[in-house]
Amino acid sequence: MKKFLLAATALVMSFGGAQAADLPSRKAPPPMMYSPAPVYSWTGFYVGASIGYGWMDKFNTAGPFGFAPGGRIALADPHGGGVIGPQIGFNYQISPMFVAGVEADWQGTTVGGGVIGRRTPWLGTLRGRLGVTPFNPSLMVYATGGFAFGDLRIGAFPFPPGGSFSQTATGWTVGGGLEYAFANNLSAKLEYLYTDIGANFPIPFGFTGTAQQRVHDHIVRIGLNYHFNSFGGAPVVARY
Repeated sequence: MKKFLLAATALVMSFGGAQAADLPSRKAPPPMMYSPAPVYSWTGFYVGASIGYGWMDKFNTAGPFGFAPGGRIALADPHGGGVIGPQIGFNYQISPMFVAGVEADWQGTTVGGGVIGRRTPWLGTLRGRLGVTPFNPSLMVYATGGFAFGDLRIGAFPFPPGGSFSQTATGWTVGGGLEYAFANNLSAKLEYLYTDIGANFPIPFGFTGTAQQRVHDHIVRIGLNYHFNSFGGAPVVARY
């Protein structure tokens, strides 16, 4: 009888152990690792091109030539025209919300004309940019300004008696815009620039000396930039 009870007890205990082995483990699951979506970074070099429209400010500065006395001169027709050309630049993401950079561009234009005959066949700028990304890391709102230069031609176009006068003029520019990164390496921008450039021209008609002439151009343009991401985007942080 004792042998039977001992055998039955052993059988029950072995059956219970087997059932316990089949139960799911109550140990904590291994840590799960995941990567949050990367945040776009503006840091890096870029190249691109822009196209748009420009027009000459009605008020410009004339010396004792250009069919006006010294001082401000009102053009009868502040002619507008197309602008197109390349740009190159570099951005640096200072913080998640602020971006600083520098950009240089060259634009061929058909801005100018009229009876007085002032034209800027080409314009270039070297500007700093300071942007913020308050709404979306991929959308930058920026202000820009710096050095401007260009070809300033004065004369009654297209064929004035005695030809026209041309000088490389220098000055300044200021403006602002929006730039949106719609892909990892591509962004589109909408930009406005105001340029004020001038140069000293020789006084014609047998007079000696020079007189400063200045013109003011307004430019609205759209552009496309390719970003090299030379320094990489924001790091992807793994959490445990």
